[in-house]
Amino acid sequence: MKEGFRQAMAWLHTWTGLIFGWLLFAIFLTGTLSYFKDEVSHWAQPEVRRHALDPIASLGLAQRYLESNAAHSGSWMIRLPSERDAALNVGWRDPEGGRRGFVRKDLDAQSGQPVEARDSRGGEFFYRFHFELQMPYPWGRWLSTLCAFIMLLGLVTGIITHKKIFKEFFTFRPGKGQRSWLDGHNAIGVLVLPFHLMISYSSLVLFMYMVMPASIMASYGNTGDYFNDLFGRDEAPKVANVAAPLVPLASLYAKVQAQVPGARMGFIQVQNAGDRNARVTLTQSSADNVPYKRSANWTFDGATGELLKQGAAESATMMTSFSFAGLHMGNYAGPWLRWLYFTFGLAGTAVIGTGLVMWLGKRQLKHAKSERLPGELRLVEVLNIASMSGLILAVAGFFWANRLLPVALQGRADWEVSTFFLVWLASLLHAALRPGRKAWGEQLALGAVAFALLPVLNALSTGQGLNISVPAGDWAMAGFDLTALACGLFLAWAASKMLRAPKPVAKHAPRASKATAERVGVL
Repeated sequence: MKEGFRQAMAWLHTWTGLIFGWLLFAIFLTGTLSYFKDEVSHWAQPEVRRHALDPIASLGLAQRYLESNAAHSGSWMIRLPSERDAALNVGWRDPEGGRRGFVRKDLDAQSGQPVEARDSRGGEFFYRFHFELQMPYPWGRWLSTLCAFIMLLGLVTGIITHKKIFKEFFTFRPGKGQRSWLDGHNAIGVLVLPFHLMISYSSLVLFMYMVMPASIMASYGNTGDYFNDLFGRDEAPKVANVAAPLVPLASLYAKVQAQVPGARMGFIQVQNAGDRNARVTLTQSSADNVPYKRSANWTFDGATGELLKQGAAESATMMTSFSFAGLHMGNYAGPWLRWLYFTFGLAGTAVIGTGLVMWLGKRQLKHAKSERLPGELRLVEVLNIASMSGLILAVAGFFWANRLLPVALQGRADWEVSTFFLVWLASLLHAALRPGRKAWGEQLALGAVAFALLPVLNALSTGQGLNISVPAGDWAMAGFDLTALACGLFLAWAASKMLRAPKPVAKHAPRASKATAERVGVL
């Protein structure tokens, strides 16, 4: 009975891993890149220069700009610069301006002048793709949530299937073909198992309102009222049509600092500015705490500066839910912990990739004497190449488009995204036209060149190469270039492995054809 149960779990682990593995690989890789979303966005908009952080001065600059340029708007938003984000970002509601009636501007944090940065989604693209898959709402979120459930199922079934999983963790046999892939799959999976369980489960918690909506709909009727209650959002008072100057926002920041010394403000909202019924809400940065805290926001009377309300405390249930969300997002993590998140995310991506390679490799060996793979296995081979090396090429293509597209190009950000998908599609066509091992090697080699040359392209196109960013202490810019170079070196090593002559499948096996050797040689 136990053996039958384990076999059933092995079957479930194998087939759900194959069917959803290609999509899971993309979700994990883009999610891993999202841990450095702000740094990627800073690299993607080099026109925004980094300055020493001074929140009091930045608030004054933002207030002066908005009073001069958005006095007609009933709602202002301000995001202060941080250790990770160099821009002083302001925005306001304007039915005739921008996407969805909202105007955004990046200001220089030292001068307060608008920065004409190139239009780019930067790290926001990878972050959104991670859970929306570039699909209309809510279908992308539904599909990514299903994949999260499949990932959690794969982890549990993998634990059940490999009864000696911890013993096998200390076993790695290089150069043994399929055995080496399995050893690597097991070792990486066990090493970061707690992280993967947390990420998979917490993603379900994040979208619980979609996965289990019955109680929400029964109590609220719609998710809008539910979120207003959950996050303590209040409707802004109606405009009194009595002019009253807005208090200096820096003075309200100082009042919060007196209550919570050292607290960083990530978001400031101003409603009805210049009116007697003005309201100002300051929200503490998510980098200050693991969970989101409703109590970490303060609402002031914008005309008098009086504190009207502080966010309500969370219940134990809400704190648990918010903690899972905070752990998943990783906004609280400092530089070293964020790199650990990034490394564990890459490990999760590798676990999925090695699983896909093993599934195909096991079946390729059964057809080693055939001139051609069966159609269904050839399809899996093509999808494996496109979903892994092809996706890496697409990411590189996105970054190259960011530097090569004309800065003044209309719809420039959309062209970056289009380049990403066009390169991904081209990798699929290439994989379909070339033998498996050669397709792997050629795409990995091209990816190596693309990533290794990104620092050079950055230096030539923006004048902010490593020789400038490192002395200036701009580690977001320099870190991106160094990471791209490291990625290029790793891909070059992987490509060299693939482009070498394949080893024989077995010591005493019958001599196979060249085509067969190229297919099986990926193992």
